[in-house]
Amino acid sequence: MKLGNWSKAAKGCVLGAALMCSNGMVQAAESVNVSLFSWPGYGFWFIAKEKNLVPELDLNISIIEDPYESFGLMTAGQLDVTSSTVEYGPIAVDKNIPIKLVTYTNPSYGTDKIILAPGINSAKDLIGKKIAVMEGGLTQIFMGIWLEQNGVAIDEVEFVNVIMDEAVGAMLGGSVSAVELWEPFGSQLLKNMPGATVVADSSQGDWISTALLGDGMYMSEAFLTERPEAANLAMQAYFKAVEFWKQNPEEGNRIIADAIQFDVSDVEMVIGVDGEIHKGGIMVFDLDEAARFMGVKDGDLPLGMSNGQIAEHWKTTNTWWQKFGMADAMHDWTEGVDLSPLKAAVEAE
Repeated sequence: MKLGNWSKAAKGCVLGAALMCSNGMVQAAESVNVSLFSWPGYGFWFIAKEKNLVPELDLNISIIEDPYESFGLMTAGQLDVTSSTVEYGPIAVDKNIPIKLVTYTNPSYGTDKIILAPGINSAKDLIGKKIAVMEGGLTQIFMGIWLEQNGVAIDEVEFVNVIMDEAVGAMLGGSVSAVELWEPFGSQLLKNMPGATVVADSSQGDWISTALLGDGMYMSEAFLTERPEAANLAMQAYFKAVEFWKQNPEEGNRIIADAIQFDVSDVEMVIGVDGEIHKGGIMVFDLDEAARFMGVKDGDLPLGMSNGQIAEHWKTTNTWWQKFGMADAMHDWTEGVDLSPLKAAVEAE
């Protein structure tokens, strides 16, 4: 039975499997399928599940390292929600893929780095060489902008499509001359590759004020239209987990580390130890900050970001997907964003 079809009386009952309505019948928690790849910035889903922060939902969480696999599963109706980098929306609209961005979740504040191999001293040294990025991801846009800013066109280099751990191996093995990595992979590479140099990171200047590099949450159109109350509750679950982590960072970091099989120190490298903005890692948005970034609530944001900045962010990524041949046209951000779950979470505060 869809949540949206419940009577007013039934809605007053808790859906958790361990709880009962007044008629004594057990109501099963509604199953929601969520995916993420193994990175601390997405690990708040595990806090929501372990702490049962929204008892109405049963969160089935899968770790899927390739975000495009997650998007494919969403299209096939096998996933409802995924956490991934925030640039996919314009591609989904351009290719008529039934997936919506529902919120931005955190800007990168130094965790992302462009690293050059020993002996490569400038962007122009990369002409004709291979560069490791995640094609179709923000790493490719970050690298493309940096190259152009330093006088190298994107067609003067060869992009190699790899996930993070493979990118580290490609650099160490000498098959690529530059790479974009986020933590903890960047530090792992630098530790094992003397002479490698960082030439840009996401805490600097426009990289942070534009919030170009960051993460978001996506939901399938089927989930949003057929199970809107479950979608709203999923949004609440995520931000309740963020709030729990902010109040209990040590416990929250341990939960995340155990779930994604990272050392706690690597989790701390990315999201910090005290629930605050973490330079060198990411700024984890709470519900208020996400709502301001998406233009749902009034108010300012730190680090030079603007209220409603999603519109400009979308324009930037859409423009670059045209340059890379992954989108044929420009699309308005409202075509690929559904703010309903975020608005419902704000109203439920």
